[in-house]
Amino acid sequence: MRRGRGLNSFLEMKKRDPFKYFNTSKEIIRLAVMLYVRFPLSLRNVEDLLHERGIDVSHESVRFWWHRFGPLFAAEIRKRRVEGMRSSHWRWHLDEMFVKINGEQHYLWRAVDHEGEVLESFVTKKRDKKAALKFLKKTMRRYGRPVSIVTDLLRSYGAALREIGATDLQETGRWLNNRAENSHLPFRRRERAMQRFRRMRSLQMFASVHASVFNHFNRSAASPPEPTSRRTAPLLSSSGAVFARHKGQSFCPW
Repeated sequence: MRRGRGLNSFLEMKKRDPFKYFNTSKEIIRLAVMLYVRFPLSLRNVEDLLHERGIDVSHESVRFWWHRFGPLFAAEIRKRRVEGMRSSHWRWHLDEMFVKINGEQHYLWRAVDHEGEVLESFVTKKRDKKAALKFLKKTMRRYGRPVSIVTDLLRSYGAALREIGATDLQETGRWLNNRAENSHLPFRRRERAMQRFRRMRSLQMFASVHASVFNHFNRSAASPPEPTSRRTAPLLSSSGAVFARHKGQSFCPW
């Protein structure tokens, strides 16, 4: 009996509502966090947008909500998408970004599949074999082993793949890794709006949350194309039209 009661109380604690002690509704909190992560806006920009909609919220509240609920929302999105992803074992594109933290150079390793889905983000201080090996093991632990891995000519990738016995999976070419290069652009725009990062921990957290939210709203690659006429095809090709078309589907699970 005692064991059963202990198990039930433990399950109840796990299912506890994270918004219980907040006066603001959870819909407003989700909207504020989504605006801050999804678009290149500052905290005060989010405050102004909410004020335009009749919601009186301070930018410090938005900051607190982002730190408190951002990883929670990202974990929910990632869990649903990892369970439903079946095609990410085909080809991965690996690349690294140069990010400065307090004037010191760091590296953000990113893995993208052939459809533009951001699979993993990992921050390190160095760009050597040890960092590349840790990044590869972390990605394969979550998504399994792909059919091919596209990288640039950085020697750390070859050494890390040789360590795990996957040298035959590596592909290198002049324009083969454009998929990963283009996936850096949304994060770069968001980085400029945030005026850089001050700690590795904050960079790692935001990169993970931003990747999950970007994947959630990036329906142009995951969803099948809808039939369009010649007159409406140019209008629906823009990213704004794609977001507006799938906005209802995106906000339901968010």
